[in-house]
Amino acid sequence: MKPTQRDSKGYIGLGLRGLLMGAADAVPGVSGGTIAFMTGIYEELIYSLKQCGPLALKILFSDGVKAAWQHINGTFLLCVFGGIIASIVTISHFVVYLLEYYPDLLWSFFFGLIAAAVWSVVRHIERWSIGVMAAFAMGAIIAFYVTIITPTSIEATPLTVFLSGMIAICAMILPGISGSFILLLLGMYAPMLNAVKALQFQTLAIFSAGCVVGLLSFSRVLNWMFEKYKTLTLALLGGFMLGSLNKVWPWKLTLESITDRHGKVVPLVQSNVFPQTFESATNQPTHIVLSIGLMFFGVIMVLLLEKLGNKTGQ
Repeated sequence: MKPTQRDSKGYIGLGLRGLLMGAADAVPGVSGGTIAFMTGIYEELIYSLKQCGPLALKILFSDGVKAAWQHINGTFLLCVFGGIIASIVTISHFVVYLLEYYPDLLWSFFFGLIAAAVWSVVRHIERWSIGVMAAFAMGAIIAFYVTIITPTSIEATPLTVFLSGMIAICAMILPGISGSFILLLLGMYAPMLNAVKALQFQTLAIFSAGCVVGLLSFSRVLNWMFEKYKTLTLALLGGFMLGSLNKVWPWKLTLESITDRHGKVVPLVQSNVFPQTFESATNQPTHIVLSIGLMFFGVIMVLLLEKLGNKTGQ
């Protein structure tokens, strides 16, 4: 798709979308790509990332910085990723606080939000053929399976660190499971936290290189899918979102956990249960009324985000 022409107000809106994406990525199990899709910038984001390649470097050296910046839709990317970074520095800390002390309420909100997001995606599918239904089912099955597999444990070699970066970063632009959850599944969550804590710059540089390669490569695949098979791609993404609902069910019992770099116990393997079972097993309140209310609030948020995405000059 071609980049959208915007005024200053439109670019501020992009920054706000980036803030929301960053806040979503702070929650293991929620992808910023879901927010990007609901707010109407997903295809342009994929297109712009796809433009960041060898051709952009060629244009930079032959025609200058301005031409290369226009080629990659630089202002768009700057606003979105600027918002993501600002969110990580600011409001994502509040989201992490809620995840630690009020997880059932936060999961309830995201459950409603993602459930409504499934409708937001599939309503763009005009005709449900057998192939489209198969793509939707396949996406749901894959995402559901990812949420229930037991995390592995692999040695943190330069190759595994690089590959982990490639795989995890794809989750950022793929609606469904977040990158932090992918790292947990790969057994690379703790090693990367330790690398950050110990300032292991070589390891972090290798991981970052994997992120760059994965992001630029996968964005090309997604852009091609949208150009050639948009309906099937929408069905597949909708399925991913539906399957990921298993991860954001509010009431869970922790079966296995790990200790993070701050000495806090972090749930690793959890089992979804009914509210009554959760209350009897943990002796903790289910906040059932407030949780259901937050689910509906998540649905309302989707409607508001879609309205934001449909505004002229988005």
